[in-house]
Amino acid sequence: MRQKFTNRRTHQRLSLLRKKWEFLLRLAFGLCLILGSCLIFNTITLISASSKPVDAFFVLGGSIAREIHVAKLAQLHPNTPILISRGSPDPCILKIFQQQAPAFLSNVWLEKCAYSTFDNFYYGIPILHHWGVHKVKLVTSYTHLPRAKWMAQILLGAHGIWVEPEIIHEQGIPGNYESWLKTGLDVTRSLLWAVLSQIIQPPCSDVYRLVDVDFQTWSRWGYQCEHYVEIKK
Repeated sequence: MRQKFTNRRTHQRLSLLRKKWEFLLRLAFGLCLILGSCLIFNTITLISASSKPVDAFFVLGGSIAREIHVAKLAQLHPNTPILISRGSPDPCILKIFQQQAPAFLSNVWLEKCAYSTFDNFYYGIPILHHWGVHKVKLVTSYTHLPRAKWMAQILLGAHGIWVEPEIIHEQGIPGNYESWLKTGLDVTRSLLWAVLSQIIQPPCSDVYRLVDVDFQTWSRWGYQCEHYVEIKK
């Protein structure tokens, strides 16, 4: 009698384990199916977006040379919105656009939540997604490669956004000192976030238009711009 009871309990445990294993297999299959569908959809979207005009300029902060460059691009593409992620101090960017593209101040957005290259994409993607962007011109510099380019292609590509790098030469302060360790770590967590960001869209509470920058308040507080020959005093 005791042997039968033991056998019954063993059978129940095995049956329970088998059901759990079957559930996990179904769950894994479902996730693979969803991810596969997303990958196919994003691939089709990327191929389609690659031949379309640029929807937005995305500037990674690090050197004022990048903001000067995008101000010049604004003159050639007046209807293309600009997102500057953690760039130079606000009055410095304002000066640049007042000198080079004064008519397009309302088309420039500043995002101040980011404190790293990963953060640039972490907070920038929801904004670009909200704008309905499918092709972005990524403005950065040679001191930021290849890490920034790979991260952009992984993270923006995961959202069906085609990346067109705009690589410039910096004459001011280099914004980044690259190493293969830093690149490896950022690429690894980018691959992970490419999946998680499909369901998580972190908001940034510090996003505003360049035209709304209060220059008078900044003047009272005091500020300092990175020295660059093309910024007039």
